[in-house]
Parts: sequence; C-alpha cells; structure tokens
Amino acid sequence: MSVNITLPNGDVRPYPSGVTGLQIATDISEGLARNALGILVNDVPYDLSRPITSNATVRIVTFTDDEGKQIFWHSSAHLMAEALEELYPGVKFGIGPSIENGFYYDVDLPADLKISVDDLPKIEDKMKELVKRDAAYERIEITWDDAVAYFKDKGDEYKLELLEGLKDQEVTFYRQGNFTDLCRGTHVPNTSYLKFPKLLSVAGAYWRGDVTRKQLTRIYGISFPKKQMLEEYLHQREEAEKRDHRKLGKELEIYTITPMVGGGLPVWLPNGTTLRRRLEAFLRDEQKKRGYQEVITPHIGNLELYKTSGHYPYYADSQYDPITVEDEQYLLKPMNCPHHHQIYANKPHSYRDLPVRLAEFGTVYRYEQSGELNGLSRVRGFTQDDAHIYCTQDQLKDEIKRVVELTQLVFTTFGMEVSTRLSFRDDNADKFGGDISLWERSQQEIKDVADEMGLDYFIGEGEAAFYGPKIDFIVRDAIGRKWQLGTVQVDYVMPERFNLEYMGADNQKHRPVIIHRAPFGSMERFISILIEHYAGNFPFWLAPVQVSVLPIADVHQSFASDLAAELEAKGLRVHLDLRNEKINRKIAESEQKKIPFALVIGSKEIESDGAAVREHGHGDKGLMKISEIHELFDRLNQPGAA
Repeated sequence: MSVNITLPNGDVRPYPSGVTGLQIATDISEGLARNALGILVNDVPYDLSRPITSNATVRIVTFTDDEGKQIFWHSSAHLMAEALEELYPGVKFGIGPSIENGFYYDVDLPADLKISVDDLPKIEDKMKELVKRDAAYERIEITWDDAVAYFKDKGDEYKLELLEGLKDQEVTFYRQGNFTDLCRGTHVPNTSYLKFPKLLSVAGAYWRGDVTRKQLTRIYGISFPKKQMLEEYLHQREEAEKRDHRKLGKELEIYTITPMVGGGLPVWLPNGTTLRRRLEAFLRDEQKKRGYQEVITPHIGNLELYKTSGHYPYYADSQYDPITVEDEQYLLKPMNCPHHHQIYANKPHSYRDLPVRLAEFGTVYRYEQSGELNGLSRVRGFTQDDAHIYCTQDQLKDEIKRVVELTQLVFTTFGMEVSTRLSFRDDNADKFGGDISLWERSQQEIKDVADEMGLDYFIGEGEAAFYGPKIDFIVRDAIGRKWQLGTVQVDYVMPERFNLEYMGADNQKHRPVIIHRAPFGSMERFISILIEHYAGNFPFWLAPVQVSVLPIADVHQSFASDLAAELEAKGLRVHLDLRNEKINRKIAESEQKKIPFALVIGSKEIESDGAAVREHGHGDKGLMKISEIHELFDRLNQPGAA
C-alpha cells in the first residue's frame, strides 16, 4: 500500500505506507536530510522517525524555520533535564517548553539543594557529556493509567497534576538515555544534534504561574547546531545587555518606577518627558498633514461601554475590577476605541463628512502580574497613539494604504527595517466576533492592499483582533532583534455593536467601516525599544538634551551664556554648564549623558566667534563659526536626519 505525499512546491510523490520524514528528506536531498529536525504532516509536528500511513501534505523543517528552532530547543530542555537528574537525584520536573529564544525547565529540588548561576557551567558540562552518547529520542505511546503509575512510583506530583488534565486524551512519553518525560513532542532524532548548549540564567517561578503555589527554580538556556551561531547569539546578548533600557533609562534619567507609585506605573522624568513629547510632536505633525483631528477621552468609563464593545468579556482577565460609584460601575479604561466610537456617534454624519479621522495619545490600563512587569516594555498603565478612521466602503482601501504609508514612515524615520504580518482569524468561533462573511471580506481587502503595495508579508492565522483582521508591523532593530510594534486593523463589528451610521448619497443610512491604527503601539514599549535600538545615543532631533555649552573658565561664561540663549531661542534643547570644574571633566560628563554635541568655549573660540565642536562618540570636529553651527543644527534637527 502506498501514500501520496504532497510537498510544499506542489509536487506529489508516492511512498510506501509507513514512510518516515527522514526517508522523505533523504529522497529530496542528502543535504536536507542532514539538516532536517522534524516534519509537519498536515501542519501537525512529527518526529522524523514517525511513520506516515495516509495521504498527507508535508514540510521538512530545519533550524532556519521557527518550527525547527522550537523542536531543537524543546529537545534541549529534555537534555538539560536529564543532566539535572544525574547531578541532583530526587529533582522533580514541572514544565520545560521551548520559548521565543531558547528553552527553560521549572524544577523542584530536594530541600537541601539549591541551584544558582554558579552551578550552570557544571550542568552545561553534563549536557555536553550526554550529547556524546548519541541517545535517540524515543516516542512512547502509553495509557493514562500506566502514565499515572509511572509518576506515582517516581514521586513526581507535578507530572501527576498535568496528567489530570489529559484524561481521555492521547498520552505520550519521550525517552532519551536515562531520562523519561511526559511530552507531546516533537524532538530531534538524537542528542548528537545538540552539540552547543548554553545555560543563561536562573529565576524563581510559581508552579503554573499561581502565586499561591510553590515557587520552583526556572533554568533558562539556549542551544544551536553550530558553534558560530552560538557565538553570534552570545555577542548579540552581550550587546543587548549594554543597551538594556532599564539600565540606560536610569542612567539617562528617562523614567523611574517606585513602590510608592506602584509596580508597572512609570513616572516620566524631565528627560523622558522631553523625549516622549518630541515623538508625539513628530506624529502629530504627520497626522495633521493627513487630516486627523485630535481628541481627549477620560481614564475611566462606564462598564456598559466595554460590555457593548466586547472588550470586557474578551479581556476580563487583563482588566482591573470594576469600580462602583453610586449605582453605576466604571472600569479603568482598557482601550480607547469605545470612547472614540462615542465621539463619532455624537452627531449625525453624511457621506460627504467621511472619512472622519480621530486621533489621541490615550492612556489605558491593563492588569499584569508582578512577575511579568519589565521596565517600560511591560507595564500596567501605558499610552497608545490611537486613531480610528470612520470611512465608507469605497474609501477603505485608500485609507488603509495611507495608514500603512504613515506607519512605514514612522519606522524608517528611526532606521528600522519593517516587515508585515497579515493577522487573520482561524476557525475558533468563540474567539472572534461578527459575521463570517464580513471577516472574509475584510481579510481579502487587507490582502489586496498588501499585494498592491508590494508589502513583504506572511499570514498569521488566529492572530487577528476579536473584531477584525490586522496588518501587524514587525521591525528589526540595530542589533537584529525583531519586535511587533505598529498595527492597522479593519473592523466591521464595532459599527454594528454601537449602531454607527452615516447618510449615504442615496439618502439611506449605512454603516461606516472602522480602521484602528497605532504606529507606535504603546509609547512606553516603543521608547523602551528605541532606547535599546540607539543604545541611548539618540539622534540630534530626538535627544532630550541636544547640545551642551561648556565654557573653559569664568571669563568665558558670558559668551557661552549668550550662545546657549541663542540656541534655545531657535528651539534647541541646551545644557549650559557653568560649574567651576575642569573642562575635561565637563566634556566627559557630556559624553556620559550621551548629549549629541558639546560646544567648548575658550578665548580662541570667542575671538573667532565660534566654538570647538565635539560630537558624541566621534570626538573633536574642530573649530566652527557660530553661523556654521546653526546651519549644522538646523539640518540635523529634522526627523530622520542623521
């Protein structure tokens, strides 16, 4: 008996029933077989050794594929667990998944044992020893009762609890060497694939994320098939640590978070406020050119507003409890959208009024567990550069294009490479609202725009908002990391829920279509990424302080003060340093604060009606006339100038 295997290029090949992924990969090419890590059979991950017994569409995955990385890193988590079991007899295991970059395992150690970062090299060495054994990853189908008996005998209450959620489901173990684990898979063929592991850190983690449960030890690691890949990753990680926005945010006095204010609630310091206002001014200017009207909405709203929109049932777990005021309930604003819909509904509209473009830098609030908070990138209160466009069906595609162009402008201004994901719905009807025909229509409209604009996109099924599909923008920063930032969403659902209307040319009432858009996304998260993208070395036009004026001695202070005032009168952000300090120290401190330019004033500079110009990170640029300095700064003070 044979099966027909359809390959990604559309080729259909017959194979004997029971053919494995490795055999298919070998048939395609020896090189593919050497690099293959797993196979997707009708989009379901399979081990390379698992037989295929029916017609199927297959794709071989390697480490270059996201699915391949997940297989590789999940296998590495099992390898680390085997090393831990050999080194720490009696250890118990929670979960050990692959994550975006690497893997972790949550473990419960015997009472007299503790693992710190100092122990990681020892565990790593044991992993490398196990790699050399070339132990196969073996998939074992087992009955639920036998699985329970195995872990009862082993005394692992964590796996027993996980098994409680697997009753009446297929249960599989994976075994490699002396280690057996409850696992769905998928895994690499054997441990020899995992030659270059690196354990990175140790943290505490409550079992199943529940603060009332026991705190386990979480060990993070990563691994690669080639040594060079590991070295490149470690270099990038080291660079990322230097750029950490939490460290630079403190050093550059951008923001602070204090227990007295509350976790996840950043307070913007003067430098951070200047930076944020400059970003807002940049976007405001661009929005004004494009016909947006700015609005302001409250920080709370009646609970019925969010029930009508659907945000309350859909996002209840991430919202704060309602506040009872007299006989009404209010909610800290989780989204700006419903408020803007009320602004649109405030007066009747004709088709001649559309599109209506409402924009707001609106602060919203989401509940995040304390363990998930992370500087500016994960907070409980944040400001979105929200806008909602209410347009006719005929206007929709052109409006989407304009929004995409604006979003692309934002990211290219900051020197970030941009790719896009078309985030569509999947078949989970409970997850998405509205009529399926309108979903199909809006998804096609978004795809048409992406094709017409020549966007580099991929489709993410199940990634849509509950009310409509999205174009999500993925940006690559200066050290190659990818971030999902701006978004454009098409919404046919909210006009129905809020009964939004306009009078058409036919004198009949029609529903507008809504475009939700936020190029920055969240100001807090965007600034955290921006700090790390620039390593705190902001371009001149964006820097909180653009220039420091540094007189060498008291006799030079009057000229320096006049120059500083002249620059400030032109709208520049100037630090005048009149302290009785040596000039070398003033220069060094200006460098430490990452101020783009320092103007050193001495007798020679005054005689020449100029200043000695120093550029941050580049040193002495020589003596320049004041008129030349103005020309330089005028040129550099434009968004995107370098």
